[in-house]
Amino acid sequence: MQSKHLRFGKGFRPAFALRKVQAAEMVIPPGGSEGGPGNFHRGADQWVYVVSGSGVAIVDGARRTLRAGSLLAIERRERHEIRNTGRTPLKTLNFYSPLAYDDAGEPLPAGRRAPRKRTPR
Repeated sequence: MQSKHLRFGKGFRPAFALRKVQAAEMVIPPGGSEGGPGNFHRGADQWVYVVSGSGVAIVDGARRTLRAGSLLAIERRERHEIRNTGRTPLKTLNFYSPLAYDDAGEPLPAGRRAPRKRTPR
């Protein structure tokens, strides 16, 4: 079993991964955005659940309004951007299948797994 208390601080932060699914928290300040016209995940689907705040997702040119409780599935290779259109931080919980980022939040090449952490003996 793994668990973690999510703080939803600033920016993007992977939480942890289990087998082929990864969880991450993302906070976008008012007026900010993540992604853009050239942003896509080569090898991972992304599920975005809005915890709080409001915004818009632009996925392959289609716009979807986001608010607390919204769930959005972005398929691998779909170009996407998430924008905060509200007055408070847009806080999302994201799931990637398979893993899309290493522990530092850097993108993994398509089809690659994050290196396992080795524990001292």
